[in-house]
Amino acid sequence: MKIEFREAKSIITKSNIPAIDYVINPYTGCQHGCIYCYAEFMKRFTNHKGDIWGKFLDIKSYPWEKIKPAKYNGKNILFSSVTDPYLPLEKKFENTRKILSSLKDTSARISILTKSQLVTRDIDLFKQFENIEVGVSLNTLDSDFARKIEPFASKPIDRLKALEEIHKEGIETYVFISPIFPKITDYQEIIQYSLKFTDYYRFENLNFRPHNVGRIYKLIKKTYPNYLPFYKSLRVDQSFWDLLEQDIENYCIDNSLQCKIAFHHGGFSKSKKKIS
Repeated sequence: MKIEFREAKSIITKSNIPAIDYVINPYTGCQHGCIYCYAEFMKRFTNHKGDIWGKFLDIKSYPWEKIKPAKYNGKNILFSSVTDPYLPLEKKFENTRKILSSLKDTSARISILTKSQLVTRDIDLFKQFENIEVGVSLNTLDSDFARKIEPFASKPIDRLKALEEIHKEGIETYVFISPIFPKITDYQEIIQYSLKFTDYYRFENLNFRPHNVGRIYKLIKKTYPNYLPFYKSLRVDQSFWDLLEQDIENYCIDNSLQCKIAFHHGGFSKSKKKIS
């Protein structure tokens, strides 16, 4: 892992994500090594052309005392969009914790999303916010498959145990079932496992990008070779996602679950919110 320290011009940036006003990425790069990651495009904007995504991490430095919590009152802030706020090196450098400490007087809606059990470390800070939610993302309960697609993230069960601990502290929680691998991800199994400690669910489909499609095909060919023709067809025929989206909606309605579905169709995104 190539580690560098870089001074950030800003740490809270405006967002183009629907329903999110600002994003906070405490680091540039990521250590989790997810084969499906869409954030690799960040190399073009961060002087990492030629570097391998997942093999470098920039530790951002910033005068944390300059963060003005009141500036973000009434806004929606996400940790994080193109990194994970609880990477293994967060345990050493604590950028996420420093930012949270600087923001704790805001009334902004804070949303945490991670693949790491390290998130429980900051329960004491979460409890100081008046409007916060904490979520974990996963797409399988199979630790072997998870290790193939997310080699350096916490095991799925460990993420859910962390979420359960956070929920017991009275903090709102959610599970982000993403990205859904067709014929492999069993979203109903994940929901049934986590139902008692999850306030709502989010869903996102597998999003093919030029830089990740080869890795995805290689994985499917090796682990589920019979599925490879189907995966290749998904890039041409998007109808499967429409059917799955309707299936998820019906399941959530039938089981009185709160859910938000954000599927990408041909490069575009549509988001639905169902509350029953």
